[in-house]
Amino acid sequence: MSPLIGGLQKTTNYRVVLPFYIYASFGFLLGTCLLLFSTEAVGAHYFNPHTLAITHTMALAWGTMIIFGASHQLLPVLVEGKLDSDPLAYLTFAFTAVGIPFLVYGFYVFDMGLPLQLGAILINIGVICYLANVLASSFNKNSKNVHAWYVITATLWLFATTFFGLLLVLNFRTPILSKNSVEYLSVHAHLGIVGWFLLMVIGVGSRLIPMFLISKYTNDKVLWLVFALLNGALIGFLLVYFADLSTMLLYIPILMGLIAILLFGRHCYKAYKARIRKSIDPQVKTSLISVAQMLLPFLALIATLVLLPGGQSPEIAILYGFCIFFGWLTAIILGMTFKTMPFIIWNKVYHNQAHKGRTPTPKEIFNNSIYNVMLYSYLGGFIIFILGILLFNQILLKGGALALLIAAILYVYNVMITACHKSKQNEYPNE
Repeated sequence: MSPLIGGLQKTTNYRVVLPFYIYASFGFLLGTCLLLFSTEAVGAHYFNPHTLAITHTMALAWGTMIIFGASHQLLPVLVEGKLDSDPLAYLTFAFTAVGIPFLVYGFYVFDMGLPLQLGAILINIGVICYLANVLASSFNKNSKNVHAWYVITATLWLFATTFFGLLLVLNFRTPILSKNSVEYLSVHAHLGIVGWFLLMVIGVGSRLIPMFLISKYTNDKVLWLVFALLNGALIGFLLVYFADLSTMLLYIPILMGLIAILLFGRHCYKAYKARIRKSIDPQVKTSLISVAQMLLPFLALIATLVLLPGGQSPEIAILYGFCIFFGWLTAIILGMTFKTMPFIIWNKVYHNQAHKGRTPTPKEIFNNSIYNVMLYSYLGGFIIFILGILLFNQILLKGGALALLIAAILYVYNVMITACHKSKQNEYPNE
């Protein structure tokens, strides 16, 4: 077993982590259900009830909750210490888990009143608890590696995202900002996409992918450069927007972000080439696919800048969001879930029994056959739905969404199989 995972097992209580994984799995299921019954929204302006509900379900109930769970488990090794507070982790779950349904419901029925406001407030309280835990855990140690700084910075951007989102929600009813809330949607979105998701995924992925490949490759200088490029790109985007500069200048932060993604992809490729284990399991392959998928949103973003100012092809903005939330973000979560969660369950069930005889390996705790079917269904659904967006074909959109829903059902089933695993040590003879 990896020393990294062994270290994590000693520092993070499984009760802290598992609720996030289970909640996120049902968030993914809800997101795909909403997608299946809202395909008519493709082609409409992205500021519509169903698109907003789907986006926030995938961003919060799926992406953010699974990252919360995994990072509570991974943070101790990244900061070379231990999680500062289990109670803060429980509070993070409680506030965000309750707040997300209120927020999604408010968007779905397009009620900018109490449900939306209450959901936004609760989510912000949960994020503050998470931020406090990350900062306290990180600054308990004097040494902080590059991966820890990714997590710290991403969490600060997350708070900026949710707090600004709360201001936008309040601004719908009581004008507190200089412009209409719709005018700030791109700022809110990219604070979360680049500042929270991209920084966190690269920061953690650059540690996990080489580890699961059993690769000795590391290059902190490249990771610091990627860190600087992504933060610089986001700050540059904000300057262009708030200083009301020419939109042509947006190509500079886009180029910086593209270079950062290519450098991260090169980092993963070098780790792949330097791997000790030649065979690669499907979960790591899925995560590597997600790295390639990171390029798709950049292509859609450039197309959006070219086409949308003239009022053409609003579906390209939908394609951009889809490639992010149902593309690289979902793909890396699908892969990493079944590389991290089985270790957590193994430690829960077998930690005190390992000396008594042979125990199942972590990869035997979930169903790999179901995983493979889920992966094919996901990839097929992702490609078909993209074709449906580009051709504006409802049959393709429904077919792609249905395949994604099947993938989500299989994912939930496998997560529950893993979470409910009981000791099977008596099935193995002593060796």
